[in-house]
Amino acid sequence: MTSPEEVPMTAALKLPSLLDEKQDWTVDDLASLPPDLRYELIDGRLIVPSPTGFPQILGVEIVLALRPSCPPGYAPAPDLSLSIDRRNEPRPDVVVIPERELHRSPVPVSNALLAVEFVSPSSHFRDMTAKAAAYATAGVRGYWVVNPAVPDGIVLTEFRMGADAGYDMVTSTNKVFETTEPYPVTLDLPALTRVRDRVAGPA
Repeated sequence: MTSPEEVPMTAALKLPSLLDEKQDWTVDDLASLPPDLRYELIDGRLIVPSPTGFPQILGVEIVLALRPSCPPGYAPAPDLSLSIDRRNEPRPDVVVIPERELHRSPVPVSNALLAVEFVSPSSHFRDMTAKAAAYATAGVRGYWVVNPAVPDGIVLTEFRMGADAGYDMVTSTNKVFETTEPYPVTLDLPALTRVRDRVAGPA
């Protein structure tokens, strides 16, 4: 009889071959993954991110900036999966959702006001195109892409829903960021850059 301790190790040994062999994933396939595995599903492609320390600090800072003027009944939260369709279950770094949904993951994407993604060199194209298209098609009102690795300062690019049901880029800045959509928010990007340079070193 297999002991409880052996089950996670068996799953871990099978995982690399499982990821290599399967190319077209759906949400039904996710049940085969270890329950503590952090993953995203984008256009049928399984992505297993490996976050480093500063992006997690950045996520906390953005959650704190989003909280004060958040609409009643909503809350910003880090690292929650969003259910879009059978081939897409992204996991934004920060998302604003109804408070009643905070106990579950994935959260129905129709309930999200804002999704925030932090890009890396390996994820830049995916975050700016595939994820943007998925969020826009799902009707998420606001989408921010944050690049924490720009030497001159952390850059935030804001997208809003346009007339053609896709996103329009509104601004891209490394200065103090202010917006009114999906609700009023101010984010001091130079201050975050100083935190980055102190704890992680300049990009």
